[in-house]
Amino acid sequence: MALTALALPRAEVLLEPNFLPVDTAEALLRELTDTIAWRQESIKLFGKAVPQPRLTAWHGDPAAHYSYSGLSWQPQPWTPALQMLRNQVEAATGTRFNSVLLNLYRTGQDSMGWHADDEPELGDEPVIASVSLGATRRFRLKPRHTELTPHEPVTLELTSGSLLVMRGPTQRHWLHAVPKTVQLVGPRLNLTFRRIIIS
Repeated sequence: MALTALALPRAEVLLEPNFLPVDTAEALLRELTDTIAWRQESIKLFGKAVPQPRLTAWHGDPAAHYSYSGLSWQPQPWTPALQMLRNQVEAATGTRFNSVLLNLYRTGQDSMGWHADDEPELGDEPVIASVSLGATRRFRLKPRHTELTPHEPVTLELTSGSLLVMRGPTQRHWLHAVPKTVQLVGPRLNLTFRRIIIS
């Protein structure tokens, strides 16, 4: 089992579709869906508070505070399941992580808009390691700047148990999203492991 690099300019994106065995991924999906204290936060769009189209949670080391889209997160403690998964992801990527953002997409109408993980507390070239559990969903990447616009957007089908890693200059030059789908799909849980820079 090894991470395979995608051929994208000014990016380091790697994928391992079979990072977790099927039965392990299914068991983790059930456990985390049932035991995590999920929240549905609201963000401001055009001056109005709009509920995010997914459920979220933030876990990590005590000092790993995180802010994005106008939201401030205080970390919940690592659960045994999250700690176990963190150990596996660290071994596969050679990177130490102190936090994880969990996103639960309940149906195909839950989504994530175009964005980059470029908050200051993540550093200049963050390593984002993303584990998917449950239903297969499309993950899209598109160039962020005009010099890369001839490059076509990229679509990946992230299956249950897959590991996607974005590192190096990826967040400076590319945006990513999980679009809505009209297809009938079951729940999908995504865990993005990060390292918050603690001053």
